[in-house]
Amino acid sequence: MSSTLEIGKKYVALCKEGRNETILDELFTKDTVSVEAGAPPGQDRTAKGLEAIRAKSKWWSENHTVRGAEVFGPYPHDDRFAVRLVYDVTNKPSGKRITMDEVGLFTVSGGKIVKEEFFYSME
Repeated sequence: MSSTLEIGKKYVALCKEGRNETILDELFTKDTVSVEAGAPPGQDRTAKGLEAIRAKSKWWSENHTVRGAEVFGPYPHDDRFAVRLVYDVTNKPSGKRITMDEVGLFTVSGGKIVKEEFFYSME
């Protein structure tokens, strides 16, 4: 799997199957950087390295119940691809149900994702 489009298609397919751990295991490098539009509570908005990204993912799943998800794309451009993600989630601590609508931009190098950036409104 070498092309950006192939990696993007695999990312989207795994997202649709809810296989987030497989995404990390198969598509990310150990040094991948993840940048959020805003910092999760008590965390930095940038997670550097696969273990930090796993910790962020664990925090997310411990604090949210996903009731539905849609994934659109990938939309390739040179060494990057974008994906639109729409989630219906409930924040466990507050009980508040929200719709998250975000775009992920992924940079590929050497057949793996080396950077992910998420764009969403903080309102």
